[in-house]
Amino acid sequence: MDKGIYCLIFRNPACTLRAGALGEIAFRRGWHIYVGSALGSGGLARLDRHIALSRDRNKHPKWHVDYLSTSPSFTLRYAISGATGERLECRLAGAIGGESVPHFGCSDCSCTSHLFWRRTNPVAEVQAAFRVLGLDARTKTLMNP
Repeated sequence: MDKGIYCLIFRNPACTLRAGALGEIAFRRGWHIYVGSALGSGGLARLDRHIALSRDRNKHPKWHVDYLSTSPSFTLRYAISGATGERLECRLAGAIGGESVPHFGCSDCSCTSHLFWRRTNPVAEVQAAFRVLGLDARTKTLMNP
C-alpha cells in the first residue's frame, strides 16, 4: 500500500458549519484545500474513505475534515496525492500557505492550519506545491467544476 500526503479540494458557498471541538466556523465562498497525511497502515487508501464520506453524507464525522466531507455545502472536487514515507504534510501546508482556517486539521502538529482558502480553483497551485517538495502529484478529478 502506498503511503504519502494528500490534499482534498472542496468548492463551497459562503456558509457556517460546526466542526467538532472547533465550534462554528464561517467559511468564505470559494475553494478550500485540506492537507493531510496518509502514513498509517491504510496508506493512501485513506483517500477512498474521504471520497466515500463525500458521497454518503450520513456518516458520523471523526476528524475536522470529515465535517466538510459530510456537509451538503461542501463538494469534494479533487484529491491530489503524492507517495512518500516522510512526514511532509506540514511542509506541504507551508508551501500552500495563504488565508487559512485557524487550528483546522492540525491538532497533532505545530502548524497554524491545514485548511486554506482560495477564491479560484487552486488545482495547478497545489500540484506545483507537490513538485516543490519533489513529489509527483497524482490528481483525481471527482466532479467537474
